[in-house]
Amino acid sequence: MVNIFIANEPLKRNRIIEVTEFKTKRDWAKFVKRISDEMYPQAKKIKLVMDNFKTHGASAFYEEFEPQETKRIWGRFEFVFIPQHGSWLNMAEIELHVLNGQCLNRHIATIEKVATEVEAWQKQRNNKNAKINWQFTNKEARVKLKRLYSSILNQHNISFYSKPWNPSNITIKPYWN
Repeated sequence: MVNIFIANEPLKRNRIIEVTEFKTKRDWAKFVKRISDEMYPQAKKIKLVMDNFKTHGASAFYEEFEPQETKRIWGRFEFVFIPQHGSWLNMAEIELHVLNGQCLNRHIATIEKVATEVEAWQKQRNNKNAKINWQFTNKEARVKLKRLYSSILNQHNISFYSKPWNPSNITIKPYWN
């Protein structure tokens, strides 16, 4: 068994995936650094929408990086956590389902082979500009999330994203109007 981190930007039809042996704080911190430095090196602020795992916190960066590097990475992100029971919002889960069906639906003996297969799949999906078939509108989201975000919905325009699949993944997407 392996852990798969996935960051996906549905509007740009782009994704970045990393296969790790475990899902540790340090693994997550390294993956978030990849998002910062590889996907968005020029961005001043990155809105990262994800689940609320205990591994997803500032302490992960302090365990992996020097304080100055931690501050640099952490300061580039605005973290938004999805509701605990919001799996139906999960665009990243859709992408992982496609990954599983097209690439990981068989026994693969080693983590190195899984990583090679996933990297090839990721390149193919990105080169093809593969779109996630998302059929959930803002209006429907606001109605369904009213009980989860009742006080927030009255005050703010909320963006809705994905919660990770069992192996952690992350979804990135700009604000919806």
